[in-house]
Amino acid sequence: MSDDELDQIRKRKLSSMQRRVSDEQRQSQEESQVEAQKQALLAKILAPEARQRLNNLKMVKADFAEQIEMQLISMAQTGKLPIPLSDAQLKQILVQLQSRKREPTIRRI
Repeated sequence: MSDDELDQIRKRKLSSMQRRVSDEQRQSQEESQVEAQKQALLAKILAPEARQRLNNLKMVKADFAEQIEMQLISMAQTGKLPIPLSDAQLKQILVQLQSRKREPTIRRI
């Protein structure tokens, strides 16, 4: 291989790496913007005590908390949720959603 060919290969690899880095940066910026918008909506929807309860739940069950956040936002946008949602009301919603969850059963054969 000549030096020109090596230089071309290096330039192509460098440009592809730069594109990949810029794509990752753009994606992380978009994700952070979406998260900021979601948190702003939740701040409007939930009372401070309810937000704290949801944040505590997020530390323990992140997936479950994410689902609840999305449900709360959609319910608030459709007008099915009183704004601001108190801690007691959030507790009721959590109990209802938790009771829907199917308990695993173990059968011995």
